[in-house]
Amino acid sequence: MNQIAVLGSTGSIGTSCLDVIGSCRDRMSLAGITAHSRWEMLGRQSETYHPRWAVVSDASLRSTVRREIFSRHTELLFGADSIERVVCEPEIDVVVAGIVGVAGLRGTWAALEAGKRVAIANKETLVLAGPLVMDLAGKTGATLIPVDSEHSAIFQAMLAGRRQDVRRIVLTSSGGPFRGWSAERLNDVTPEMALAHPTWEMGPKITVDSATMMNKALEVIEAKWLFGLQSDQIEVVVHPQSIVHSFVEFVDGSVIAQLSPPDMKLPIQYALTYPERTEGISPRMDWKQAMDLHFEAPDFDAFPALGLGFEVAERGGTSGAVLNAANEAAVDLFLSGKLRFRDIARACRDVLNAHHFAPTPTLDELLQKDRWAREEIQQWKP
Repeated sequence: MNQIAVLGSTGSIGTSCLDVIGSCRDRMSLAGITAHSRWEMLGRQSETYHPRWAVVSDASLRSTVRREIFSRHTELLFGADSIERVVCEPEIDVVVAGIVGVAGLRGTWAALEAGKRVAIANKETLVLAGPLVMDLAGKTGATLIPVDSEHSAIFQAMLAGRRQDVRRIVLTSSGGPFRGWSAERLNDVTPEMALAHPTWEMGPKITVDSATMMNKALEVIEAKWLFGLQSDQIEVVVHPQSIVHSFVEFVDGSVIAQLSPPDMKLPIQYALTYPERTEGISPRMDWKQAMDLHFEAPDFDAFPALGLGFEVAERGGTSGAVLNAANEAAVDLFLSGKLRFRDIARACRDVLNAHHFAPTPTLDELLQKDRWAREEIQQWKP
């Protein structure tokens, strides 16, 4: 019976994760849940699943939160430090890192230090500090299992051969809501348009990242560190049906892909049950229905954010921390109407070019670059 802590349980990944746990109660149990400020939803989750711990990381809400809406079996904690305390508890077997952005780094890092299995949906942790994260996991014996559908697909496909026999991996992208749009047409994109994703239901930040293709850029960087690849071993293709979630090509020319309907519950369940496969609640493919699978090259001119991902994957060092922070800050400005859609990638490019690069930074140096990049974005002018 795996005891699971879900960091960011009120987000899109977190709620899907709780659905999976609820459908597999004979195999796993929810031991901990966390949210930043959505304490009412956290309370409802506590009443449904009765976890031992619930954490509201925004400590300023301590006097606002009503204890009576939480299960009497749940210990209610406050502050970001409490997340680290929960993931380090001996009875926790698996930690789902579902907090979006750099805010998810502390909990993920603590779980790795404690030698836990980490089902990682927080790609920013690896973008910011990939070499340090993988080195830490190697030292403590922690296991990283990807939850993103693309990286889960690569993880599964790689089991068909030896790591040294991988020629390249290909990450698929839906293309977002603006697939096929010209760069000129993208000048008129509003936040409401960018938040209307054609395939996936995600939080606002990730949805905007998908629209700019920055999400795929970050996935390129994540894949390099997660799978120990060179940047020239990673490619991206646009696949609007979101049926083929990514594939691996081996040196003999054989290509292994993972296919399924677009639903996050499948990669979440696989990360929680690996190496076993069990019955689940994800939708199944209907192979009796005729279908076409379409693939096309991405448009780097219309979506320059994708090119930034390959550049950062090649360069490494402090560049991942700067790109990730600049993008988070730029997306916030776009959603608040203070930055235009195409300016997100432009601002990230300028801040990336302006930063003082260090090839082998410490974690403290990376966090300093993170703060610097956010400040630079606030001052950026088109």
